[in-house]
Amino acid sequence: MEVHNNNEEKNEHQQTPKESITKVSGMYQNWFLDYASYVILERAIPSIYDGLKPVQRRILHSMKELEDGRYNKVANIVGNTMKYHPHGDASISDAIVQLGQKELLIDPQGNWGNIYTGDPAAAARYIESRLTPFALEVAFNSKTTVWQPSYDGRNKEPENLPIKFPLLLSQGVEGIAVGLSTKVLPHNFNELIDASIAHLKGKSFVLYPDFQTRGLVDISNYNDGERGGKIRARARIYNPEKGFLIINEIPYGTNTSSLIDSILKANDKGKIKIKKVEDNTAAEVEILIHLANDVSPDKMIDALYAFTDCEISISPNACVIDVDKPEFLTVSEILRRNTDHTVGLLKKELEFELGELQEQWHFSSLERIFIENRIYHKIEELESWEEVVPTIDLELKPFTAHLLREVTEEDILKLTEIKIKRITKFDLGKAENDIQALEGKIKEVKHHLSNLIEYTIEYFTNIKKKYGKGRERKTEIRTFDNIDAAKVAVANVKFYVNREEGFIGSSLKKDEYLFDCSDIDDIIVFRQDGMMLVTKVDSKTFVGKNITHVGVWKKNDNRTIYNLIYREGKTGPWYMKRFPVTAITRDKEYSLASETKGSEIQYFSANPNGEAEVVAIMLKPSQRLKKLKFDIDFSELAIKGRASKGNLVSKNYIKKIELKETGVSTLAPRKIWFDESIQRLNADGRGTYLGAFRGNDKILTINPQGIAKLHTFDLMNHFDNDLLILEKWNSEKPICCIYYDGEKSIYYIKRFLVDDTMNPQVFFVSEHPKSFIEWVGTGWKLIAEINFGKDKPEEIVDLEEFITVKGIKAQGNQLSKEKIKNIQVREEEIPEPESTEEPEPEEDSNNFDEDDPDRGEQINLFD
Repeated sequence: MEVHNNNEEKNEHQQTPKESITKVSGMYQNWFLDYASYVILERAIPSIYDGLKPVQRRILHSMKELEDGRYNKVANIVGNTMKYHPHGDASISDAIVQLGQKELLIDPQGNWGNIYTGDPAAAARYIESRLTPFALEVAFNSKTTVWQPSYDGRNKEPENLPIKFPLLLSQGVEGIAVGLSTKVLPHNFNELIDASIAHLKGKSFVLYPDFQTRGLVDISNYNDGERGGKIRARARIYNPEKGFLIINEIPYGTNTSSLIDSILKANDKGKIKIKKVEDNTAAEVEILIHLANDVSPDKMIDALYAFTDCEISISPNACVIDVDKPEFLTVSEILRRNTDHTVGLLKKELEFELGELQEQWHFSSLERIFIENRIYHKIEELESWEEVVPTIDLELKPFTAHLLREVTEEDILKLTEIKIKRITKFDLGKAENDIQALEGKIKEVKHHLSNLIEYTIEYFTNIKKKYGKGRERKTEIRTFDNIDAAKVAVANVKFYVNREEGFIGSSLKKDEYLFDCSDIDDIIVFRQDGMMLVTKVDSKTFVGKNITHVGVWKKNDNRTIYNLIYREGKTGPWYMKRFPVTAITRDKEYSLASETKGSEIQYFSANPNGEAEVVAIMLKPSQRLKKLKFDIDFSELAIKGRASKGNLVSKNYIKKIELKETGVSTLAPRKIWFDESIQRLNADGRGTYLGAFRGNDKILTINPQGIAKLHTFDLMNHFDNDLLILEKWNSEKPICCIYYDGEKSIYYIKRFLVDDTMNPQVFFVSEHPKSFIEWVGTGWKLIAEINFGKDKPEEIVDLEEFITVKGIKAQGNQLSKEKIKNIQVREEEIPEPESTEEPEPEEDSNNFDEDDPDRGEQINLFD
């Protein structure tokens, strides 16, 4: 008979462990957070304290371990660093190369690549490196370093290197983590030190980026490096001679290979027009661009900025790790924290130094007492070692009241280790001098501790003095003008029209050819029914039948004036009007004639410089009309808005309208200013006023090399930033120059005129390398006060009497062989005859308001 024990079965069932179920989503959430935190803290984002990512910190620590003053193979450094970095040799060698190319902490030897061309470094086994003196001075101190176990627990590595310098801002950094990224731009070495000193003095400071690749930078929107800011970096481009452009500095983040690729792509797309590009880069950047024959160098420079990587936009994002937590800061806040951290590190170093000096002073004093009072004799007759320490301690007590601390057993043991030879040769005077020297050092360290800010300022000043030479600013800060891409784009599209059917576009090759334009241009269309619209360039666009005029339209162009005569309705009178088109809504139709049904344009002309023609009006014969033909001069008609009705031409039927006489511009001379901050001309009143310019007027420039050039007043012209003269050219106004002829070692004075038939570049002084211009200017009656210093009395020279106006290549008259200290030149006023000319019209006479109802007032010119 079987007996079942239900309780036992129940207990067995209860003891079986239940399986725990974890959802995959939960596992993903935990693991992802762990992974993201690891990448942020241990891979991609730098610490605010030493400015280094973990791999960079481990490399520098490893190099310090190997440091013996000689170069080490990078392969050996990589191998040693793998004790601390668990992510393979490739990441370590790449990081070493990046650090070495920044030329601050690592002294490289061998082929370390080229930051200009983008060429990679040689293999790690072929290149060598060592720490720079700067790195050894500012980056290491084992006493102030906080240590932590390495990833496998076998070694110790620093949590942060005790770097006493704003390294993060000096080197810059870029990193992408999981859900987080950082981009801190590099700044100038000397400017960072100056800013740290300013912060310590309680003064304000401003920091701007500075790049190894040089170039130009616009920091208008830098926003102190905070997230959301932006800078614009440009290559430096200049035009050495006709047909060529040279790029000798490139924007940050690019190299010559990527820059040339972007130029070739823009050329292939028809945005720019060049023949070829040569890369002559070696120690310095040199990209030679051969221009097409019909291309303006100034326009091409703007096109390169608009369509290639010659101008790039960079958005900083200063994210750093502070106590295991990412923070988004400004560069000013980073520098303040770095500087305060440096103060703390210097304080720790001084405290360690003070402790060591006090210990040295304590033992030196104890040694002196021990030997001077012959206490060592007291232990000669002792029978056991156990009696030695108490005996010495007892004998020392009468002499130890002035010591900094109590005598310990360890101190006594060190005294017993003093050799007999040292005791017999002990020099009391020398010992006292050594103790006094230690007391002087202790006093000095205490002074530094009590004046810590002044000590830190002195520290930064010494760093700048020792390592700041050759680290001057490389990138020039400028304010860039905004380039209108449509104005600088190459005309890469042939444009056609079918007037009857109402189509325009680049694909209508069987129809009427109009002009070449850019594929980003706007096209303005006028129809016979009095309607106007503006549309983008396309292959084929329907704009309405019976097209009167098609042209390229530029926004805010108030110099292109349209003249038209239209009839109001089928039976109404004829009106005339002049107007510009400065702003529109694209693809919207605007009525220029009357909205009365049947209104038509009878005469139309487009005038790019405000020309006003004369037309002949022929009326239909009628018994009551005595005069069937008369002329209309558009120059007598005011320029108004496009919505104005216009002035009455005739209520009688006009049979025909003919062009009788082409006109000249009715617009006032264009007022031009020169903005020194961007080295460009403008018509907006920014900078120095140059004058009012008409069609053939020119601008005169003279540079320090003695080259005189004439330029048009095109607002797209570029000018060098070292010009001695930039002014409106007066063909009758002499140029006067006092220069030193390096070949003959004599100062000369010359006066000459330039004309617009001369060579584009004319040297008017000797081309000898030692020749230079002492003074140059323009004027009629110039008086020069010439100071020769102590060797010769001051001379006052009337330049007009000293020499007459001669040719530009003339040598001039000899002034002196003595060295000139300085020259002051003034111009005497010459009374001008009263002008009989009528005053020129004000430039703002053509500032019109298209919505002004008074613009539509009717005036009958022929009553």
